Amino acid sequence: MSTNGDGNNWNPKLTPEQLSILKYKRTEPPNTGKYLNNKETGIYSCANCDAPLYKSETKFESGCGWPSFYEEINPQALKYIKDNSMDIQRTEICCNNCGGHLGHVFENEGWSKSLGLPKDVRHCVNSLSLTFKSK
Repeated sequence: MSTNGDGNNWNPKLTPEQLSILKYKRTEPPNTGKYLNNKETGIYSCANCDAPLYKSETKFESGCGWPSFYEEINPQALKYIKDNSMDIQRTEICCNNCGGHLGHVFENEGWSKSLGLPKDVRHCVNSLSLTFKSK
């Protein structure tokens, strides 16, 4: 990985699209990500540094257009940052290891009740921020 001016290490194997999301906090178009409909069992990791982020068992169908998870792999996996960039209050999620942007977290949308999930939380994650390894 090479160190850029922002102090983070960016994997030279990242595509321009991945770097756009991970470094510059952009978003891939909805319903285009390769992991949106992935049903395999395995681990989702950061595309930049390969840190494990999510277990496939915590992925669910939300209909939002991006992979959704209700829980990170462990409490130290993610960094949560308040984001008021679109004139609304959101919570950005980043890889705690490298700082790469993953997406946003939304709470209290009713997923516990409608799908019986253990938490009423939706981690809305860009597929381009992730890699996947089957178990």
